[in-house]
Amino acid sequence: MSEQQDRPLREKSASDATTEADEATFEESAAEMTADSEIAENSAEDLSGLLEQARAKADEHFEQMMRAHAELENLKRRHARDLENAHKFALDKFVAELLGVWDSLELGHSAAQDEAADVQKLREGTELTLKMLSNAMAKFGVEQIDPINQPFNPEFHQAMSMQPRGDVPANTVVAVVQKGYLLNGRLVRPAMVMVSQAAPAS
Repeated sequence: MSEQQDRPLREKSASDATTEADEATFEESAAEMTADSEIAENSAEDLSGLLEQARAKADEHFEQMMRAHAELENLKRRHARDLENAHKFALDKFVAELLGVWDSLELGHSAAQDEAADVQKLREGTELTLKMLSNAMAKFGVEQIDPINQPFNPEFHQAMSMQPRGDVPANTVVAVVQKGYLLNGRLVRPAMVMVSQAAPAS
């Protein structure tokens, strides 16, 4: 076979080889594109799943937040109601203790209206009422200040006047015009008193 005859065969073979190489490259590219497409689809599915999970968690957290907010509002309302009741009914027990004293005073006043009332019985009733009142006050930390014959104490006593006295030491309470009161150790009202002073030298 001559060289001229052999040339077309060689060219055809080369062309076929080139075509086969192109086809192989195309197939590889197609395979890569298919793989890339599958990866993209998988990635999209993964992202979609993650997004759904994130949405579900966000919804769950939102519901928890709304429940916590509702509970906080209920707690605030309950606290405000309890505080209002505490202010409104703080003296409930104290008033209950005083009601017996009130009843006793009304009975004594009604008995005193009778012209034939026994004065001795009225005195006994008054003493009983005072005892009831003293017990009721003591239950709630109220203490009476009655400093007769005690040294004058400006923290708890208020001097109304001075009296020269030779029978008692100076600055002694010789008379109580009005008793004072403490509430759990704190001064509510000072005792109004008269205080001795040294008698002038003769």
